[in-house]
Amino acid sequence: MAWEVLLWIISFFVTIGILALAVYQLICLSDLEFDYINPYDSSSRINAVVIPEFMIQGALCAVYLITWHWFMFLLTVPVTYFHIRLYMQRKHLIDVTEIFSLLNGEKKIRMIKIALYLTLFIIILYRLVASAVNSLIDEDDVPLESGLF
Repeated sequence: MAWEVLLWIISFFVTIGILALAVYQLICLSDLEFDYINPYDSSSRINAVVIPEFMIQGALCAVYLITWHWFMFLLTVPVTYFHIRLYMQRKHLIDVTEIFSLLNGEKKIRMIKIALYLTLFIIILYRLVASAVNSLIDEDDVPLESGLF
C-alpha cells in the first residue's frame, strides 16, 4: 500500500510540473499578443519546453498503464495521442514567421491543456489523500479512536 502513496506523490509533483509548463507557454503567448516580447524570443522560449512537456506527459501516461490505473490512463491518453500526432506531423514547434497567424489557436490549445492538467491535478490530489488515509488505517489494523464519540 505504501507503493500506492508513492505513485500518487510522484504523480502529484509531475502534474504540477506539466501544469507549470503549460501555464508558462500561455504566458509567453499572452506576452507576445500584448507586445511585451518579440516573436523570436517567444517562440524560442515555448519551443524549449515543448519536448520536455511531451516526454513528461507521455511518461506519466505510461506509468498509469503499467500500474493498472485505467481511469487515469484513459484520461491522459487523448493528450498523449495529440502530442504524438503533432510530433509526427512536425507541427509541435512554433514557427517564428507564422506565430501571429497561429496565436489564437495556440492559446486555445494551451487553455484546453491547462484545463485537463488541472482536472488531473484535482483527481490526483484526491487519490493521494485517499491512499494515504487508507495506508494509515491498514497499517494499524485497528479502528482509530478519536475520543470524540
